[in-house]
Amino acid sequence: MHDTVKNLLNIQSKVKQNLEINNLEEEPNIIAVSKTFNLDHISHLINHGHLHYGENKVQEALEKWSEIKKQKSNIQLHLIGKLQTNKVKSAVKLFDYIHSLDNEKLAKKISLSQKIENKNLKIFIQVNIGEENQKSGIHISKLNSFYTFCKDLNLNVIGLMCIPPMDGDANIYFQKMQVLKKQYNFKDLSMGMSSDYLDALKYNASFLRIGSSIFGNRIRES
Repeated sequence: MHDTVKNLLNIQSKVKQNLEINNLEEEPNIIAVSKTFNLDHISHLINHGHLHYGENKVQEALEKWSEIKKQKSNIQLHLIGKLQTNKVKSAVKLFDYIHSLDNEKLAKKISLSQKIENKNLKIFIQVNIGEENQKSGIHISKLNSFYTFCKDLNLNVIGLMCIPPMDGDANIYFQKMQVLKKQYNFKDLSMGMSSDYLDALKYNASFLRIGSSIFGNRIRES
């Protein structure tokens, strides 16, 4: 058994244990964040039957996943990095989920491309939960108006995504996200990475974005 499969099974075991400890019923989806790794490295997970994979860059994803997605239509590909408007058309063709919607221009572009491609992606609004100037995401104060804007475009917004500040207690921010989820009656939360996914579980994260704990250190910088 390849190390990546062993790592995934270990993470799944920890997740199940923590679900029982915290009396939670819904098991989250584990997105194997495969950015910078080639298909030779990822293939062990694909052959194992894992379905959810995350990429940061559209061009890299096109080169890696276009053919494999044709062969294995049940694979679910998640764009977790920032999406540039000039890459929307390609992203809509390839991906099943977008986790980083954060502005009206991008929302309109996705809506138009979806109509052309006759697709309806599952979309997360990225929230700047730590109100950090250097990070992307909608501020909480603007979330209501932006969500209404997305609904008017008939975008299939299933939930919220966040990347907590590196220098703070992630639990504080995950709890805020849980409150927003309930406030807006969203189905899903995309939060929790290799360093904090067990904390995210406690606040009903339904998509965990886990890279290094599955694949190890990055082959190259993304």
